[in-house]
Amino acid sequence: MTTNNILIYILIINLITFVSFGMDKYKAIKQQRRIPERNLHNYSFIGGVIGGILGMLVFRHKINKLKFVFIQVSIFLFWLVVFIFYNLNYQKSF
Repeated sequence: MTTNNILIYILIINLITFVSFGMDKYKAIKQQRRIPERNLHNYSFIGGVIGGILGMLVFRHKINKLKFVFIQVSIFLFWLVVFIFYNLNYQKSF
């Protein structure tokens, strides 16, 4: 998988996650069937954590649910650690 493919994937999954948070907020306002929290977390975990956090902030969605926020922050920290270790190992190879 090339770097360009990875970047395209990250952009797409973050866009999907962001839109999902917006759709869930809209459905909450309209009292319609919601997107399960598990799905929102899964979108974040598979690479859309920035879109998830931005979706929480922009749409003011689920920011008062401490458990939800804790899980999102944990996913962000996980990806931060992965990113740091990847870059450390990448630089050693040169």
